[in-house]
Formats: sequence, C-alpha cells, structure tokens
Amino acid sequence: MNISLRPGNAADANACGEICYKAFKNISGQHNFPSDFPNPETAIGSMNYFFSDAGAWSVVAESGGKIVGSNFLWEDDFIAGVGPITVDPNIQNISVGRKLVEQALERVEEQKLAGVRLVQAAYHNRSLSLYSKLGFDVREPLSQMQGASPGISFPGYNVRPATEADLDYCNQLCFSVHGHTREHELHGAIKTGTASVAEHEGKITGYSTQVGFFGHTVAESNDGLKAIIGASANFSGPGFLLPSRNAEMLRWCLANGLRIVQPMTLMSKGFYKEPAGAFLPSVLY
Repeated sequence: MNISLRPGNAADANACGEICYKAFKNISGQHNFPSDFPNPETAIGSMNYFFSDAGAWSVVAESGGKIVGSNFLWEDDFIAGVGPITVDPNIQNISVGRKLVEQALERVEEQKLAGVRLVQAAYHNRSLSLYSKLGFDVREPLSQMQGASPGISFPGYNVRPATEADLDYCNQLCFSVHGHTREHELHGAIKTGTASVAEHEGKITGYSTQVGFFGHTVAESNDGLKAIIGASANFSGPGFLLPSRNAEMLRWCLANGLRIVQPMTLMSKGFYKEPAGAFLPSVLY
C-alpha cells in the first residue's frame, strides 16, 4: 500500500475524527476497556479543536487519495507532546503509525526542541514496542482516575481562578518541579477560564490548566494537589491521569470515591527531569 504524508488542516477534521473514534474503540474493545472517545461526534469535535489550535502541528496519512491516519505535535518553547496518533483499523500493522510518529520526531528536530513526550495505553503492547524502538523511555506509570469530584476544601488552602498576573509565579513553579515551563498551555487555559491556582500562606503552591484528560496540574506537595482536585466541580473528558507511584495520592483518590479506569504510561525522548513535586500530566504529556 502506497502511503503519503502531508500537513493536516481544518478540512480533515471529520475524516480524522471518524478514524480516531474507530481506532480507539477497536483497540480498547479488544482489551475490554472503555474508549477515550464515546462516540464519533466527540472525536470529530476534538479534531476540530486540535486542527484549530495554533500550538498544534499536524500530519495526515493518505492512501489512494483517502485519509487513513493522523498525528499531532503539541509544541511549547522547550518540550513537545505527541498525539493522538490514530490509524484506520482496516490498515493496521503496515507501519502507518510508525511513519506518523517519525514525521513528528523530524518536526521536533527541525524546531530544535529539547524533548518530546507522550502517553500510551499500558495494555497496548504494539504501541509500547513502537515508541520504545523509536527511542522513547518509560518514565511514569499512570492511573486514569474517574468519578465525582470529592468536593473537599483544605484549611489554609485557597483555590481560585488563575489570572494573567499569576503566569510568572506558575511558570516558576512548573520549572522548579519539571525543569521547564508550559506557558503556552497555561496562558491559553487562563484565557478560556479553565485554569486555577492553589494559594497557601499567601503563596501560589499549585496550579492547574484543568483537572482532566487534556489538562495538567503542578504543585509543591500532595496537599496542594488534593486542594486543587477537591475544589474541581468535575473532571473534564474521561478523567484525569495520576502518577501511580504517588501512593499517598492514589489512596486518597480511592478513599474519596474515585476509581481506576485503566493503566497508562508516560514516555519521553530527550530532556526529562525527575519531577521534584506533585503533578498530574495531560494525555498529551
């Protein structure tokens, strides 16, 4: 099969969304897990957002003039995130996914970014093998958490909407924990009103772009993380991603009615600093 690659655009959203829905439903169904996208409309809506985001670079795979897959690279000043990578289930296992990832890695080199990350479903052995072959290292086992918000407040912690005046403080916090900032995402979340900060003793000790699948959260300690999760009205998308090695947080989530939906894996290539604090990654990294 002859496969060609080209840049993606907004006109590709419907076709890519249909493939995305089918691809996730197919692989998750094989392993008896729920799909990240419950219906085609949700997947198409996500693709419309992905293609319209100025920070997302995209590539589309075609065969015979028909779209058969797509991939995205979420670019910040220092680190990029890969995904979602989706291929038409009818043409799996002929290296389309590999070509899509390799194209994204070429883009990382062209942009001279220090590192790239992704999150994969831990039950998907083929994707784990592919990413490992392409130089990605396993960094963190994750648990996808789902359920109703605990609605818990913590004495001494104030969680409020983030403003642009908080941007520098949040960037400093992210840098201290991860060794880099995620300013593009944070700034966008502040503009759309989904970002929040946790204050303790007059100091910002945590922030979140949103507690959910596509948001990330950073805090000095687990107390700040608990305050942010406890103050969230709900969790966007199919839940949030919690590092499973953070046993205190995992037990706290389970004790407060949340449940583990599936295991996932954070992987990286290039720069990676072992986090010096508490965090929730997004599915995009």
